[in-house]
Amino acid sequence: MNDELLDLVNEYDEVIAQKSRLEVYKNGLRNFRVVNAFLINEQKQVWIPRRAPTKRLFPLCLDASMGGHVMAGETYHEAFLRELHEELNLGLEGLDYDCCAKLVPHEHNVSAYMQVYLVYTNKSPDYNKQDFDSAAWYAISTLEEFINAGISTKGDLPMLVQTVKAFLI
Repeated sequence: MNDELLDLVNEYDEVIAQKSRLEVYKNGLRNFRVVNAFLINEQKQVWIPRRAPTKRLFPLCLDASMGGHVMAGETYHEAFLRELHEELNLGLEGLDYDCCAKLVPHEHNVSAYMQVYLVYTNKSPDYNKQDFDSAAWYAISTLEEFINAGISTKGDLPMLVQTVKAFLI
């Protein structure tokens, strides 16, 4: 795990301190920021990758299309753009997107303060093979079936799937 510097925030998502990523995870903190995004096609299917087997956390688990930490001093939007490029080799030129939700640990029982984005595209990305092992387009109902059947997912994916489902209806 990289020793990146992360902002810590209070219950109002205001920066109050900074700690290394290693310290944040070692101490089980949940008051840091992350971004997640889902690629959505015209059929309202979601592009879902399986994490690489070399990942320290949640190896070979289903994941959001993109996710990452907001670095110290960075905005959610800046992290969104950076992570899209790093994980999916994707820019937003010619694509529509929405920030569909803001989730917080004390209200939504998620791992961090997070903004969730939807990116509308019919094209599968040329994803970073160090991040993901494979990927496919799925209907939300299929993802729910996988989750209910106990298919391994990254920790916040069940809540994120419900968030995306509510937005797409």
